[in-house]
Amino acid sequence: MTEAVLPERLAEIRDEFLELPEADRLQLLLEYSYELPAVPEEYEGHPELYERVAECQSPVFIVVDVDADGTVAMHATAPPEAPTTRGFASILAQGLTGLTVAEALAVPGDFPQTLGLTRVVSPLRIAGMTGMLLRAQRQVRAKTTA
Repeated sequence: MTEAVLPERLAEIRDEFLELPEADRLQLLLEYSYELPAVPEEYEGHPELYERVAECQSPVFIVVDVDADGTVAMHATAPPEAPTTRGFASILAQGLTGLTVAEALAVPGDFPQTLGLTRVVSPLRIAGMTGMLLRAQRQVRAKTTA
């Protein structure tokens, strides 16, 4: 992964995980699950506006907005009973929201593997977070070329 292209907020999140002993990282992920931002009112009750993240075992749905000025906002829903997945969604929602289109698209696809969680969560869960990131980036591309 190229350090130079990782946006500041995502670098901070990554560093926060890596500063902890491996055994404590799962607790931090759980804390992020409690911080998943609420979806905007215009998306409440409109599941057809979201994209299902098929790579996740739990029902996770995302939608990305790109403002006229090129600012990205990622919104996600994930059930409380799936804290690992919800934590990953929260990390991405917090880390991608506020970025420019170029910054969001430059986030390396291997970002989830850099959090130091590969030995404390299953490879399937890491693949789910990678799926969320790649789908978010695909939505950004689609909304900026439309």
